[in-house]
Amino acid sequence: MTAAVTTTEMLPLPPAPSTHRWFSSWGVVVEDGERRNVYVGGTLLGSFGPRERAMRNAILMGLCTDPRIHLGKVSRAFGLSSEAVRQMRRLFEREGLEAVIARKPGGSEATKVTKAVRRRLETMFDAGLTVAQAQQKLRSKLGYSTIGFVRTEWALARRAAAAPVAPSETPAPSAAESSTLPLVAVQQPTEAPVEPQERAAETTVEEATEAAAEPEMTVPRRAGSEDVAGSDAQAIAPRSPRAVEGGRWVQHLGAWLLVAMLARDGLYRHADAVRGDRVKAHELRIAMDAVVIALAIGQRCVEGIRRLATPSSATLLCAARPPSASWVRRILGRFAKEHGGSRIHLATAKEIISLEGQKKERVVFYIDNHLRPYTGQHTIRKGWRMQEKRVLPGTTDYYVHDEDGRPVLRIAVPSHDSLTDWLPRIARVLREALGEKVTILLGFDRGGAFPEHLKELREDNFEFVTYERRPFAALKPSEFKQTIEDGDESIGVADRWTNLGQGRGRVRRIALRMPDDRQINLLAISALEPADLYAIMRGRWCQENGFKHGVERWGINQLDGRTVIACPPDAIIPNPARRRLDRALRIARVREGNARRELAKLTKGDPRRSKWSHEIDDALAEQQQLEALRPTTPKHAPVEETELKDKLVQHPDEYKIVLDTIRIACANAESELATMLAKHMSRPAEAKRALANLFAAPGAVHLRHNTITVTLQPAGTHSELCAFAAFLRECRGLDLALPGDQAGRRLRFELQLS
Repeated sequence: MTAAVTTTEMLPLPPAPSTHRWFSSWGVVVEDGERRNVYVGGTLLGSFGPRERAMRNAILMGLCTDPRIHLGKVSRAFGLSSEAVRQMRRLFEREGLEAVIARKPGGSEATKVTKAVRRRLETMFDAGLTVAQAQQKLRSKLGYSTIGFVRTEWALARRAAAAPVAPSETPAPSAAESSTLPLVAVQQPTEAPVEPQERAAETTVEEATEAAAEPEMTVPRRAGSEDVAGSDAQAIAPRSPRAVEGGRWVQHLGAWLLVAMLARDGLYRHADAVRGDRVKAHELRIAMDAVVIALAIGQRCVEGIRRLATPSSATLLCAARPPSASWVRRILGRFAKEHGGSRIHLATAKEIISLEGQKKERVVFYIDNHLRPYTGQHTIRKGWRMQEKRVLPGTTDYYVHDEDGRPVLRIAVPSHDSLTDWLPRIARVLREALGEKVTILLGFDRGGAFPEHLKELREDNFEFVTYERRPFAALKPSEFKQTIEDGDESIGVADRWTNLGQGRGRVRRIALRMPDDRQINLLAISALEPADLYAIMRGRWCQENGFKHGVERWGINQLDGRTVIACPPDAIIPNPARRRLDRALRIARVREGNARRELAKLTKGDPRRSKWSHEIDDALAEQQQLEALRPTTPKHAPVEETELKDKLVQHPDEYKIVLDTIRIACANAESELATMLAKHMSRPAEAKRALANLFAAPGAVHLRHNTITVTLQPAGTHSELCAFAAFLRECRGLDLALPGDQAGRRLRFELQLS
């Protein structure tokens, strides 16, 4: 016999009164006339009036210290914009509560929206006009966003006036919620600044746009996180360090493999050695972790850190909260000061170079330049971009790659100096890192094959190989007495010595006769066989591939820093007035040539001959005037003597070089891991692409006394998953550890196959 089950129909809950603005399940701001009462867990936390800005800011900052608070909701509940709350939080982090209490309102002192304009706009909105229609009808200089703010205030006022006012009681929280509520101590200010008028919009339109581009991110409360309770409880710092925690579902966990590789290779050690007292150690570690993981999952710039703000980000970054992109930029910007960027770059480069010297007695480096184009609105110097065969504004970066195409060193040259100017300087940096016992062979393009510079490299005991610049004499086929086998092709070789002229000595000239009967000459100072030198120059294409991979995978062409500084006034630049003069002269000569061609087509006595004769005379007169100006218009001049005075700028490199150092370290670690993975793949050429999937894989973290076991769940085919399993077993021998793990436990990576 079964008992009858009766059901009771649930009555719908009454809607929340319009006077209540909830910012969480246990927190609400209640309107009481002109005053606002803030309740937390059924307890009155504080209240403030229209002019009590200090009290309002103090209550707000106390609430923002709780990691469970959604900043957007609490901003709306207090009637502020998210940008205003963000600025107050930044001020609170830098200078404390007293600075927030004394904070004056942001934005312009005088508003463009007068009372008359506001009444007129409200009349339009009452008539049903949109913001765009109101802007068109108003015919004033008010922007779309400004009118939009007025319409928002109008809508809120109409909604509040139409809603019925009913008394209600603030609901008390449940027992579970009451036990974990933060007790926020609010300091009563002694001298609260009184403002004559409370503005509805806290920030300007430009500030609101910037806030929309860089939102502050929060994460929900995680199970097992620290509770902040009691009168002596301390607020959790926004980006304070946290011990490594276990987790069943952590997004982007595969990037820990790259982070641990960089820690093993010494990047974090070098950063800690040069940071000084500009930044704290844990802040720098969190910022670098965030950049490395963002690069690992394919974001290519600091802005990609926003993709890390997931519910599992605290476990991923070993931090109380995920950092924002602007916070990371500030930390790395302070770290880059006092030549911190150059010091970490050189320290990392020297370690990479010294590791190359330990492997072999002769180390090969490729040196070439790469124009990083600029598309902004500032005026910066132009340089030649080989990929587009034209001159573009940008910065020339000189890169050093090893024999396998991995980046080693980068030097930014905003003045676009030639390769011959930088070859000796870069060579000395390499010599300082390797010492005198290791033989250094430099491979470079024909842009550095000038006799005086080749002589300088030879006298400094550097070996080199490059292409000979044309023109050079073509040899007879009978003079190619040796051959080199390149696959199925046979290449003729004539190995001789040639004089550089003017007492500069001699170098080897290796003439190569290609299968299509073309002749290519190599100039070298080295005891290697012609076949080896030819292979080195053929391998120089790995540097070009490295440039392409660096742009597409790691974002080496990213602007990163938007700060500009004035170009030195005594810097010698191509004179833009002379460039315009020469261009006008070329156009005048083309006019003359066209006129003479048309004149030659006409018969004697044709009435049109006079027209073209006058065209020729005008073109010749214009050429005479332009040629008279050339002696007084130099080709090059100091910046202060040209029309670019106070206009020409350049980007400082200290901040970007920090990020490029991380990119170079990531590229080298990726190459090492790809070499290990390729052995287990059926398609070895796709190893780097498969690694990108592995870096972005989610997984679980299991903590043990001496190890941290990371179980990954990457995407891939059956053969790729088998390769991942074998690869991760091999990674156990790398002795990897997280830089954020104070215990220094070894990482053990595994693959979850089911």
